[in-house]
Amino acid sequence: MKQVRAFFDLIKFEHTIFALPFAYLGMLLAAGGLPTFHQFFWITVAMASARTLGMSFNRLADRHIDARNPRTANRPIQTGKISVRTVAIGVIVSLIVLTLAAWQLGPLTLKLLPGAIACLLGYAYAKRFTWLSHFMLGFTDGLAPLGAWAAVRGSLFTIGDLPAWLLLFTVTFWIAGFDLIYACQDTEFDRQEHLHSIPAKWGNAVALHVAQLCHVITVGLLSAIGLAMNLGPVYLIGVGIVAALLIYEHSLVRPNDLSKVNLAFFNVNGYISLAIFVATLLALTIPR
Repeated sequence: MKQVRAFFDLIKFEHTIFALPFAYLGMLLAAGGLPTFHQFFWITVAMASARTLGMSFNRLADRHIDARNPRTANRPIQTGKISVRTVAIGVIVSLIVLTLAAWQLGPLTLKLLPGAIACLLGYAYAKRFTWLSHFMLGFTDGLAPLGAWAAVRGSLFTIGDLPAWLLLFTVTFWIAGFDLIYACQDTEFDRQEHLHSIPAKWGNAVALHVAQLCHVITVGLLSAIGLAMNLGPVYLIGVGIVAALLIYEHSLVRPNDLSKVNLAFFNVNGYISLAIFVATLLALTIPR
C-alpha cells in the first residue's frame, strides 16, 4: 500500500484536474451536450491512464537528472520510497489500460493511439534536444480533448471538426505558457546540465514574456471556439474569467522572484480548467 501511495505521489495524480476538464470539453462540444455514460466513463479512464503513463515514464527517464536537481531530489524514486521496478510496472499497466480504453471508444481512437503513445513517451526526452519542449508538452496534453472529440464524433477531418483542432492548440499554448513559468525555477540547473528550455537559452524575463504571449493566444483560441460553435454569452463570460485568472497568474511571478510560482502553477491553473469546463457545460445545457 505504501508503494501505491508513493506512486501516486510521484506522478502527482491529483494534478490530473488540469487536463481532465479539457478532455471533457472536447467530449461536451462533440456531443453538443452530455455524452453517453459509456463515452464519459472510458474517456475518463483514457485520460487518467494516459497521464499516468506519461508522468511515470517521464519520472523513469529523468530519474538520474532529478536526483542531481535540488528541487526534485526528494521525489519518491530518488529517496527510495518507491522502486524503479514499481514505476516500470505502473508504466506497463497504464499502457494496457489506455489501450483498452481506446478500443472501447471506437476504431478512430484506436488508430490514433500509436501517435498519442509516441508523444506521451517522446516528451520525456524533449529537453535533451530542443527548447521547444514546452510546446511539445502542451501538444501532448492537447491530444486529450482531440481524442475525446474523436471518441464521440468518430471523425476529425471534416469542416465540422474544426473546434477539436482549436481545442488542441488552445491546450498546447495554455500548457506551454505555464510550463514556461514553472521551468524558470530550473534555469541555472538546466544550463549546467546542458538541458534545453527557453529560460535556459534566453533567460527568465524572455521566458515570462513568451508565456504571456502563449496565454494571449489561449484566450483568443477559446474565443474562436465559442464563435465557431455559437456557445453564447455564458461561455464568453467563462473565457473572461479565464483571462482574468491568467492575468492574476502572471502577476504572481517576476524574473527575479519565483516565490509564488507554486500558487501560480497549481492553484490558478486548476481554477482555469474548471472555469472553462463549467462555462461550456452551462452554455450547452441551459436553454437560450
